[in-house]
Amino acid sequence: MPGPYATVKTSCPARAGTVPLLLLGAGLLLFAVTLLDAAWRGNDNGLASSLALVAELGLTDLALFTEARYTRHLSQADRHTAFQDHPLALDHFPSGSLVPPPQRLQQP
Repeated sequence: MPGPYATVKTSCPARAGTVPLLLLGAGLLLFAVTLLDAAWRGNDNGLASSLALVAELGLTDLALFTEARYTRHLSQADRHTAFQDHPLALDHFPSGSLVPPPQRLQQP
């Protein structure tokens, strides 16, 4: 005689791919919500106020790499920081080959 918490057997068991498919669908839904939020905030004046705050406080740019100081703060680099050890020395930090020099330094 089954108890009050007896399990009910279904005639159609869940497939093995159901859970990953549901997770993928939830991820895509969240991604779509993110895009809608970005489009909704696109006309926001937050970027201009953030730029004004950065200019007022004198903040540096985003630190993408932690290796060398000329790749850590790109706006603070000059033409010779990559060759600070020797004028003919090769750059020994891999991030130095990933980041191009700032636009202002590419002018002759």
